[in-house]
Amino acid sequence: MSQKKEQWGSRMGFIMASIGMAIGTGNIWRFPRVAAANGGGPFIIAWTIALFVWAIPLLMGEMVIGRKTGLGTIGAFRDFVGKKYTWMGTWIAVVCLGIMFYYSVVMGWTVKYFTLAVSGAFTSGMDITETEAIWNVFTTTPSQTILFHFISMGIAGFIIYKGVTNGIEKASKIMVPTLFVLLLAAVARALTLPGAAQGLEYLFSPRLYMLTSPTIWLEAFTQAAWSTGAGWGFIITYSVYTQRKEDVAGNCMIMGFGDNLGALITGMTVLPAIYALSPSPEFAADALSSGNTGLTFIYLAQLFTTMPAGQLLAAVFFLAMAISALSSLLPMIEVGVRNIMDMGYDRSKATKIVVVAGFLLGIPSAYSLNFLDNQDFVWGVGLLVSGLFVAFALMKYGVEKARNNEINTEWADFKVGKWWSVCIKLFPVFFTVVTGWWFMQAISWYPDNWWHPFEVFSAGSILFQFAILIIIALLFNNRLADKVGEGRDITAAK
Repeated sequence: MSQKKEQWGSRMGFIMASIGMAIGTGNIWRFPRVAAANGGGPFIIAWTIALFVWAIPLLMGEMVIGRKTGLGTIGAFRDFVGKKYTWMGTWIAVVCLGIMFYYSVVMGWTVKYFTLAVSGAFTSGMDITETEAIWNVFTTTPSQTILFHFISMGIAGFIIYKGVTNGIEKASKIMVPTLFVLLLAAVARALTLPGAAQGLEYLFSPRLYMLTSPTIWLEAFTQAAWSTGAGWGFIITYSVYTQRKEDVAGNCMIMGFGDNLGALITGMTVLPAIYALSPSPEFAADALSSGNTGLTFIYLAQLFTTMPAGQLLAAVFFLAMAISALSSLLPMIEVGVRNIMDMGYDRSKATKIVVVAGFLLGIPSAYSLNFLDNQDFVWGVGLLVSGLFVAFALMKYGVEKARNNEINTEWADFKVGKWWSVCIKLFPVFFTVVTGWWFMQAISWYPDNWWHPFEVFSAGSILFQFAILIIIALLFNNRLADKVGEGRDITAAK
């Protein structure tokens, strides 16, 4: 069942695709609202720490596993750790696809807002109440949200169908530079608005006392994983297509820093715009602390109505948002496609299976914002579990062995010290402290219904869905391990 693997056409193609993977709506849609809801400055501190101790080390680890095995997440864990741990690779794949189901809906929002901008819906003189009304009408009209979810899956599916070099790589080389130019134009305008300085102060004021909140740390680690792609299985999957001489550390550093740069640029656009366009600082503070899912859409739509050629700029910006969403949706689909291809299917059939399933299973998130928020909450934390599994795989294989033999190769431009090994070994501690601390707080906050599996943000909802996935992954462990074909010839830690 082993198939000839596709390859990236160049290192630049791989890096562009990887940065595109990271700089998605996780930066433009998710980062501003999560940072705002968690106090701005203290969140930035915790998120930056998470980048260095969790996200970048994890990206390197995933790249080692993907390059070593030449398989998607399911086969990679079978060969890298041992057959009985195949279920961990299944977990990573399903968590990634769980996010894909609602992420396509979010991309649909960006496509819809692009069409609104092109049609002239954002006219000069509109206020926040009007742009909020547009958002509320759209997100409560299932025929619209489902239609644009369908369009998004169709666009992404077509590119994946074209393959790695002719699809993902070609698209990324156009999308990523375009995205950065458009983001820089948006931040330049936002920072010149009267009152924008208050938004910057909110974003960067340290407020160190808030770092005692477990929620801020959980959200920071979740955002670092969500945004950079750490724990998604993206880099395991994309690394399958890399050439032999790749600088693992250098590539992953570029991914991590590129992602954080994109997030900060977006934060410096959205938060100043909110302060500048709100009727009062109190109104802005309430809006920021609300965690409103539509924060970026509501305020940026209004921002463009204050600009010369605002309709054109709005169209360009929401096109950039759509591009960023697409660049992250592609690897989510590819994680599923690669795993199915490892089981003997060709790319065409595998793509059709994942795209159709993605559309159907994304409909609940398109229908209900509460359902989407729950899935974002549950599988965001699921990424931390995925990271824990990758760390376990590396420890089973030998962390120092991976660092010396797979990362610090003779052709590597960037040599990694023992800090990487220490971070990987501390993953269980990071995970236990952050999630355990938060869990205890969650019980105290919701003493009567913390266990409820159908509450949007309850700990019980996380535990319920995690339990279902683990049971299914364990039940199908051996069947999936036997179904996946042979990877590269490695000595696995059985």
